[in-house]
Amino acid sequence: MATPLSAERFLDALRAEGVRVVEHDGWRTHNRNRKGPWGPVHGVMLHHTAGRDSVALCRDGMNDLPGPLCIGVVAKDGSVHLVGYGRTNHAGRGARAAYDCVRAESAPPARPGPDTVDGNVHFYGFEIENLGNGRDSYPGAQLDAVERIAAAVCRAHGWHAESVIGHKEWTTRKIDPSFSMAAMRTRIAKRLGGAPSPATPGPAPACEPFPGAAFFAEGRRSPVITAMGRRLVAEGCARYEVGPGPEWTAADRNSYAAWQRKLGYSGGDADGIPGRVSWDRLCVPRAA
Repeated sequence: MATPLSAERFLDALRAEGVRVVEHDGWRTHNRNRKGPWGPVHGVMLHHTAGRDSVALCRDGMNDLPGPLCIGVVAKDGSVHLVGYGRTNHAGRGARAAYDCVRAESAPPARPGPDTVDGNVHFYGFEIENLGNGRDSYPGAQLDAVERIAAAVCRAHGWHAESVIGHKEWTTRKIDPSFSMAAMRTRIAKRLGGAPSPATPGPAPACEPFPGAAFFAEGRRSPVITAMGRRLVAEGCARYEVGPGPEWTAADRNSYAAWQRKLGYSGGDADGIPGRVSWDRLCVPRAA
């Protein structure tokens, strides 16, 4: 049982753990506290977004579920977007058995049981950008960020890794996140066994940053286009007879349109010209 961290102490904990933070306007006071209490807090709950435009959605919510829908969104590149702080609409009701296990810092039950406890009161909620369909991958930088944010909160409160729970372990209504929570808790426990450490900087981010839609014009040649094509092949979206190669062609556009459709886009939103959200989802490796 604990009082929630202040927004500033929470931010300091993330940064000390090496989390790459993106602060959105007003996040410190954007919450649902007027609808009920936040705290005492007992743990961290992890989710996957299962949709597009994750940061905006998690900040603003929907007509039937007002935002914020979490405290932070973990993007594919490992950045953590802070969109709210306090009570958020992320957990909903869950099982008393799961709640008791988190409080006791023991493994969650195999079957959660009836939903009787309001998790929005008792958990820090984080959304992880992923479609959750078993085909959308979690890049290494993203999983590293998940590990770090969970460890940061646990370290600040003096909690163990068993204080971290998945939404699917909280209620039988949910399937997120779509990775092994046991494996993630093992990673968190290992990190908590040592001192906080910054992320090890590399020469470049794991994924190629979005070059802008205007980059994908007829006649453009770049190793980025080759790298993109190889990722489209790996995702089963290739529409190439030859290649992929460094020059932007109709085959690249047709292949990218297949990727957009795979993500659920249609009509003019699946025109084959990369946009930031679909590009970030593809996670094109840095081109030499």
